[in-house]
Amino acid sequence: MNIDSIQNGVVLDHIQAGKSMVIYRYLHLDALDCSVAIIQNARSDHMGKKDIIKIDTLMDLDLDVLGYFDANITVNIIRNGELAEKKRLELPRKLVNVIRCRNPRCITTAEEQLDAIFLLSDPERHTYRCAYCDTATDKTFPNMGK
Repeated sequence: MNIDSIQNGVVLDHIQAGKSMVIYRYLHLDALDCSVAIIQNARSDHMGKKDIIKIDTLMDLDLDVLGYFDANITVNIIRNGELAEKKRLELPRKLVNVIRCRNPRCITTAEEQLDAIFLLSDPERHTYRCAYCDTATDKTFPNMGK
């Protein structure tokens, strides 16, 4: 398989195998007017298998959202064909409009214009709690949209 190198863009590496399409949809990469390569189930000495996304343009990414998806993702910024910057992610302490509260009595259910705010309560279990009603949610991939 031959995937062209990127001159200026972003490479998302060390994505958990099988999760690249969720990230692709959430970041709306289909709307970009550039090449986007998704490599699934690539061999990895460290992970066994991994996914990789190559984006052939420089763009701003919400690192908190990517950290929520998978804190092991590495964000590589490529400029002039060279690695210019490497960012390591971590679980975000606060998420806004990424996940929704599953409590039907939460104020965010009745007042849809309110931001859905979740705070990290247990980093080891990847548990977040609603800032309004304190309902816990386990780590799942976020709903698309609010």
